[in-house]
Amino acid sequence: MRAATRSIIGLDIGGTKIACVEGGWGGRIYQRSEIPTFAERPFERTFPALIEVVEQRLSEARAAGREVVALSVAVGGPLRIREGFLLNPPHLPGWHNIHLKRRLVEGFPELPVYVEHDGNAGALAEFRFGAGKNRRGLRHLIFLTFGTGLGAGFVLNGKILHGASDTAGEVGHWRLAAEGPEGFGKRGSWEGFASGTGLVQLASLRFPQRWQPDTPIRELVEAMLADDDEALAVAMEAGARMGEGLALLVDALNPQLIVFGSLGVVLGDRVLRSARQALAREALPQAVAACDIVPAALGTRIGDVASLMAALSEPSIARLVKGQAGDDFKP
Repeated sequence: MRAATRSIIGLDIGGTKIACVEGGWGGRIYQRSEIPTFAERPFERTFPALIEVVEQRLSEARAAGREVVALSVAVGGPLRIREGFLLNPPHLPGWHNIHLKRRLVEGFPELPVYVEHDGNAGALAEFRFGAGKNRRGLRHLIFLTFGTGLGAGFVLNGKILHGASDTAGEVGHWRLAAEGPEGFGKRGSWEGFASGTGLVQLASLRFPQRWQPDTPIRELVEAMLADDDEALAVAMEAGARMGEGLALLVDALNPQLIVFGSLGVVLGDRVLRSARQALAREALPQAVAACDIVPAALGTRIGDVASLMAALSEPSIARLVKGQAGDDFKP
């Protein structure tokens, strides 16, 4: 009798939506659904919906004959990763000081629960299964979330960097200018200029008659995709600021590859063209020449695959699911 396919339930928790997927090795996704985050609401009001959506994915997995072996979470920080304790993520104001891992363990005691910063999870997903998969000799990759907020994941010498307090990669907090849009609690921050929230703030500053600080990001992005002149001006300015931040990363860490998730995939060169130009102006030429700047090779699937990486980075879980999607492990 053939053994049941083993899989993982992944949660990609963002400031706008929570995606819940069932997937396996190589980033294969079997099923997916999402719910709104309602980030301003207290966590206790959202948590029952989170439990319900996971239970639905578990039920469908069992009905399809698959065995779920872990629950994996990707969420923005700052957080204490091993504990799965959310400190004060700015894009989740209702989720501060939350024992997320503990609550999920209580809700699903039959499953091991693993939590990772979404920037780190994205970096691991692209390194193993995306842009880095077929790049020979790749050892240094940086991933930028570029969603509601802005965070990074660093793969250096082939290993993810967490730092002394699990805050490596919180580059959205960097100040790029004395004044400007506010992000991560700081005016002129990288997140203030170059994130979903930052794009809206920048648009409301530059074109206040058209866009307000509470304009839905989708509305602005749709205008950018339609090549609206004012929207493209916002994208270009945000891209230039993005490039200034990239220059700091490239000079400091000398990566081979910088990969953009979320809005970087959707907007592509509308933002990345001016980012590359600013990077070329600001960073050491030899470091720029050694580094490619690309959207996530996993495309719009990046968040789904990243949600699986906390569990897939555990050797015991990786061994359980490895080989069922026709892929090989890249340590």
